[in-house]
Amino acid sequence: MKKPMVALVGRPNVGKSTLFNRLVGERKAVTSEIPGTTRDRIYGNVDWRGTIFTVVDTGGIEIYEPKSDRDITLSPLAEGSALFVPEIRGQALLAIREADVIVLVTDVLDGITAADEEIADILRRSEKPAIVAANKGDNEQRMSEVVDFYALGLGEVIGISALHGTGTGDLLDAVVDALPHKADFDPEVEDETLKIAIVGRPNVGKSSLLNKLLGEERSIVSEVAGTTRDAIDTRIKFYNEEITLIDTAGIRRRGKVEPGIEKYSVLRAYRAVQRADVALLLIDAVDGVTAQDAHIAGMIVDEKKSVVIIVNKWDAVEKDAFTMTEFEKKVRQDLNFIAYAPILYVSALTGKRIHQVLETAVLVYEERMRRISTSELNRIIREAVSRHAPASKQPRKLKIYYGSQVRVDPPTFLFHVNDPKLLHLTYERYLENCIRQEYPFTGTPIRLSFRARDGNLDKE
Repeated sequence: MKKPMVALVGRPNVGKSTLFNRLVGERKAVTSEIPGTTRDRIYGNVDWRGTIFTVVDTGGIEIYEPKSDRDITLSPLAEGSALFVPEIRGQALLAIREADVIVLVTDVLDGITAADEEIADILRRSEKPAIVAANKGDNEQRMSEVVDFYALGLGEVIGISALHGTGTGDLLDAVVDALPHKADFDPEVEDETLKIAIVGRPNVGKSSLLNKLLGEERSIVSEVAGTTRDAIDTRIKFYNEEITLIDTAGIRRRGKVEPGIEKYSVLRAYRAVQRADVALLLIDAVDGVTAQDAHIAGMIVDEKKSVVIIVNKWDAVEKDAFTMTEFEKKVRQDLNFIAYAPILYVSALTGKRIHQVLETAVLVYEERMRRISTSELNRIIREAVSRHAPASKQPRKLKIYYGSQVRVDPPTFLFHVNDPKLLHLTYERYLENCIRQEYPFTGTPIRLSFRARDGNLDKE
């Protein structure tokens, strides 16, 4: 299900990352007194008043004085205004385009600055819902100065202290009230075609793969890393199956995402994974599995999406009789948390084995929608327990009464037990492996949930 997006924007050093950490309830963003500390896209989910939305922490937006006429590259939104650093201006515009609600974070100590006015001007012209969070209101005197920010003309102003948490509840109330109606995000009104996202590091051949699948030059192909900036949707028909292919910008390792357009293109890649059914994770055969490949795979797992590992540029690898076996062993070792993912070895340049990509993606999607009958599931579990009963150091042992599949997309199984606290992670993995031995659910994560028979205790 697509989640609403809330972007935190503002000039450097006003406390955006501190506010982000406060809203999502954990220290995921690096904070520092040095302006510009936020180097890559940080996002997290917030549940407030029963509404779940994604909050994105962004880099600071600055203004600058051009050194020459060559530096003047104004967009229509900024024409006649003070000049932004071009890359950061691009980030601001893309933030506005992508987000459903924008929170402009300002600093009560500094008052309204020229940068605040420029950002507010862009927000007004965008006609997107915007809220001003006047930060660093750490005492009554500072809070009394919050009213000054109504001069920005953006409507509601909330005085907060991100450091101490003051006013953040009021801010979240205002955000939820400003979000589009829940029906706008209902999956039934979204595109119901099979959606396949092509993701990976920059320059691994994502756009080349898309073009080869389409048989035409629909995306820009370049050897320059990061050519594709936005997620690009293309609708095709594959053996009477309606498919939407989503090409995305390359995701660089943490700390290597440049500010500006590329920075927000990473966000768009995350959004693409969120709304996809199946992700094609491209790996460069020459480089092998990198830490960033594992990071992207983790993102796919976090979003509970199905996945196919595509090893591209296989034609560029010198091979012998053992090359593929050794390479797959290394991939399985480095990406052991998606051991269920099929691996394809292709060349987007020559077209070798390209025909297998969509065939495998459709197969994986069918597995994602597979349902096991209750009687069949309980047979598998009974046999699993008889082969290997759950161990326990406590006097009580785990008892599994019965289980059922409660949903698909992804497949989710609910087991009624005597006490979920008696379940060890290794035994949960054992049960998953037993299910997969008979029903592989190829390329698809499955979820096991355990509930006490009285319904009071849950474990997932």
